[in-house]
Amino acid sequence: MPRAAQDTVLEEQTRTGELQESVISPPPAPNHRTLPDPAPDGAKPQSGRASEHRAANATIPRSRTGVKDGADRVQLALPQCTYCIAGTRVATTHAAGAYVSSSIKCGERSQPASSDPSGSSDPSGSSSSAAFLSVGAEITITPQPAKPSEGDNITLAVQGLSGDLLAYNWYAGPTLSLSYLVASYIVSTGDETPGPAHTGREAVRPDGGLDIQGVLPRHSGTYILQTLNRQFQTEVGYGHLQVYEILAPPVVTANSTALVERRDTLYLTCSSPSPAEVRWFFNGEALPITIRLGLSPDGRVLTRHGVRREEAGAYQCEVWNPVSVSRSEPINLTVYFGPERVAILQDSTTRTGCTIKVDFNTSLTLWCVSRSCPEPEYVWAFNGRALKNDGQDHLNISSMTAAQEGTYTCIAKNPKTLLSGSASVVVKLSAAVVATMIVPVPSRPMEGQDVTLTVPGYPKDLLVYAWYRGPASEPNRLLSQLPSGNWIAGPAHTGREVGFPNCSLLVQKLNLTDAGRYTLKTVTLQGKTETLEVELQVAHLE
Repeated sequence: MPRAAQDTVLEEQTRTGELQESVISPPPAPNHRTLPDPAPDGAKPQSGRASEHRAANATIPRSRTGVKDGADRVQLALPQCTYCIAGTRVATTHAAGAYVSSSIKCGERSQPASSDPSGSSDPSGSSSSAAFLSVGAEITITPQPAKPSEGDNITLAVQGLSGDLLAYNWYAGPTLSLSYLVASYIVSTGDETPGPAHTGREAVRPDGGLDIQGVLPRHSGTYILQTLNRQFQTEVGYGHLQVYEILAPPVVTANSTALVERRDTLYLTCSSPSPAEVRWFFNGEALPITIRLGLSPDGRVLTRHGVRREEAGAYQCEVWNPVSVSRSEPINLTVYFGPERVAILQDSTTRTGCTIKVDFNTSLTLWCVSRSCPEPEYVWAFNGRALKNDGQDHLNISSMTAAQEGTYTCIAKNPKTLLSGSASVVVKLSAAVVATMIVPVPSRPMEGQDVTLTVPGYPKDLLVYAWYRGPASEPNRLLSQLPSGNWIAGPAHTGREVGFPNCSLLVQKLNLTDAGRYTLKTVTLQGKTETLEVELQVAHLE
């Protein structure tokens, strides 16, 4: 405190009779003060910060923190002393942790405690003229606004100031240390002197409050106000400031965004430089906490073991504090599964395991469906032999004949899960086909092509049959099928003809000379004989 201001205060105190002649006594030593004698047995020890200083049993160094108008300011390293230069105020702490202010009246030397239980003075007759430590009104420090965000202009408002005050000292730290001093303020003149902890944003108010312009997160922490009154007593009040960041959007990362169901584990990490609370969202909704959901203690790592298909979708994390909320961009998870429930459809009707009956010379389309992610690759087979279908999910039969009768199978393969599934149907000509006839497939083959002479309505109780090129005579016989099911070549066989159990005849690599009449002769188990003829035309290849 400047010496001129101190002299003014002394003069006022003398005039009003509030200060005696021996207010300021010379210290017993230039560089240290002796701590008070231990309290007598049964005396109640001081609590909190005061008791800690007394227990230290150390000297109190003095340091010059600034000179103004030739006057020295003396900073006490410990808040409690037996001889005070300018007085100090200490804080004790109740068991509940609340700050309680205490004061020391300065300018008087503390005397050893009397051993007389009655509390009378010692034999020498000397006694302390004032109490060494007394409890005063509590000073409270409240941030305004209560939950400031970075960039706000805030005030540390003060309540509970008592007496006619001369000066304020503000500290930004847990103790009354010079290194934490923000600023000193003289009430009568309005002079403010920045301290080592001043950041250029602080200003002391005449009412004792502290303004901080454009507050930053680094301003968070404990603040202490130290006041000096005209009796040269100091009081101390404590407050806490928490400055909240304006949060930047976090980032979600995953160990993989494409996993196989029930096999792989999902790990999602929410990355944010701010120590804020974290919430998770799934497809825009708050993620429910389930038995299978694992979260790290800080909530920033989400784990799903044996991920399920219903857990595929968009994941986001959100960081928040009392003044700011920020959500990440979504990260999309794909879960591979299947194929399951493979089925064959006809006209949107499931026909798996059924027999489909089709009219002669009509078309038929079979569809293969399944539950799978991704869409599976499809393979079609007829009577166990793979068909060329380019992996399509459907199969077309353009003109139904007896040659197309049989079992059709669809095989679905998932390239991600490496699983497969299949379904089959039986296709037959309908009972409406009663007339036995020979139908070339294709109906007008070209030179070099293969042709199948199909026999819709062939007798089901067939015993033997024979094919002829021309009339049904032995020299014209191409081949015959025996009751054993095997066929044998006849005199007219060229090596390009093949017979089938359903009476069909395959002629491979047609020549122009293959055109003409073909005759089929059948014999049933009952001995019934039937002869059919067809005229085959072979188109010339230009």
